[in-house]
Amino acid sequence: MTLFPEDHLASQLRVADPAAWPVAPGWRPQVDAFFQSAVGHRLLDFFSQRLLSGATVFPHHPLRALELTPPADVRVVILGQDPYHGHGQAEGLAFSVAPGVPLPPSLRNIFKELQRDLGCPLPPAPVPGGSLSGWAKHGVLLLNTCLTVEEGQAHSHKGQGWEILTDAIISQVSQGPQRVVFMLWGAPAQAKRVLVDETRHLVLCANHPSPLSALRPPMPFIGCAHFSQAQAWCRTHGLPPLAW
Repeated sequence: MTLFPEDHLASQLRVADPAAWPVAPGWRPQVDAFFQSAVGHRLLDFFSQRLLSGATVFPHHPLRALELTPPADVRVVILGQDPYHGHGQAEGLAFSVAPGVPLPPSLRNIFKELQRDLGCPLPPAPVPGGSLSGWAKHGVLLLNTCLTVEEGQAHSHKGQGWEILTDAIISQVSQGPQRVVFMLWGAPAQAKRVLVDETRHLVLCANHPSPLSALRPPMPFIGCAHFSQAQAWCRTHGLPPLAW
């Protein structure tokens, strides 16, 4: 039997209110400016309309990545597309699922590459450890480019305004004082490369970890060795090792 840390109703977005979505203080200016803008207002109106119509929207805390990883702590950015769209899966962190949820194929491939590249053990069975909140608390910003989705409908909130905020977050990290590793997996993530100052930061690109693309040329995800490359780059620049 699959175990969930909270029931499926608690995992849903219940109200279109940014005040209910805490973020670390360093992100607050960007977040407030966004929700005070015309685009932000339209996004909140869209949420209100969808919720009133009975739509099931995930996750309950769209800005959780910005809560767990303050800008001063960011050492790695991993970009996803939009949250998982099944009950109990999305927890507001790219590629991450709530504890006890079966591993989605993309996350399973991420763990496989970690094992192949650094020898990290796979999550235990039968209750897998698919939550990446530990990474988030140690400087890995797990940011989806679109931060909400409707049940069973991938990309259903694409183009509604979240991308304006997440582009601003990527730019803030790029312009920040610390050197950062950007892991861009798949074409949508790689489209954000133009926002990154590559004279200061390391940009690593590969196919998306989905089984549909993880082994395909020209940049297969399996075998990309991004995790060891990031560790080596940190050593070169006198940074502490990353805790995967």
